[in-house]
Amino acid sequence: MTKQQRINAFVKLGEQLQKRPEDLIQIIQFAQHKNPWYTPQNVERAIQAIAANLTIEKLNHWLTPYPDLHSTKIVGLILAGNIPLVGFHDILSVLISGFTAKIKVSSDDAGLTSYVLNLLKQIDPYFNDAFEIVDILKDFDLVIATGSNNSSRYFDYYFGTKPHIIRRNRNSIAVIGGQESPNQLESLGHDIFDYFGLGCRSVSKLFIPKDYPIGHFFEGIAAFNSMTEHFKYNNNYDYNKSIYLINGDKHFDNGFLLLKEDERTASPLAVVYFETYETLAEVENKLKLAQENIQCIVSEIALNVPSPVFHFGESQCPALDDFADGVNTLDFLFANQ
Repeated sequence: MTKQQRINAFVKLGEQLQKRPEDLIQIIQFAQHKNPWYTPQNVERAIQAIAANLTIEKLNHWLTPYPDLHSTKIVGLILAGNIPLVGFHDILSVLISGFTAKIKVSSDDAGLTSYVLNLLKQIDPYFNDAFEIVDILKDFDLVIATGSNNSSRYFDYYFGTKPHIIRRNRNSIAVIGGQESPNQLESLGHDIFDYFGLGCRSVSKLFIPKDYPIGHFFEGIAAFNSMTEHFKYNNNYDYNKSIYLINGDKHFDNGFLLLKEDERTASPLAVVYFETYETLAEVENKLKLAQENIQCIVSEIALNVPSPVFHFGESQCPALDDFADGVNTLDFLFANQ
């Protein structure tokens, strides 16, 4: 199968996902019963983001620098499950490049990955032999594994002798300049609350100007006040609020999000940390030092930082070349063909 034929198959997959066949609608509705974080809205959001990238123009542009290849190498994939279909980009990269994949999906996946891959096999029988979903990953030539900082140590131990990409915990940052409109702040709310803040592209920390009115930020994100209607999110909100109250930790609370001043990057669920700043140079220096822990940054300010910067509201819709952790998956694959 040629590269162009593989591209055409994934374009058809995108078209099928856009059409929402009846069985896909059922999968979307049923996913929340297997994984309560996978609400229909969040699953729909993930599918829309995937389908938006599976166009002939985007795929051709993405793959133009790379040769037509059919590799005999097998790529082991260990996928995360923190948000719906979070591992799809790795699957796409491997299969569209002409490699074979052995895929270990997360126990939180709720059957979404299997559904999408079965749809791909229906589109083109070539993919019947192009991948296998496995319970135990073995007999592979290179590996791409995504997990927590704890699991990454396990991955390093077992897979360190193979060519590998091993991803650890990362978080995303927002830099507020102070002149943002209510609409811009509402867009920032999507970077914080989409997928309940469970993704590595979810904003877990704010940098705000000194003496910035917190109420202005809370007014901007007021549209997300239904977050606590989800019982698991609300449990986290109540728990963290109780801890802060018991410990006497200063924090701000709007009824569905807690803001706490903290130098750390990774905040608990339903909490966003913040730091104040006097100059942008101060912020840029901190962001450069924390680069290894940052997935992306959202801001309406032009920033001189190494991490990718998006406008408010865009962190959860990465393009094909917005590679996780800044590591180009295609370069890795073709270097190990």
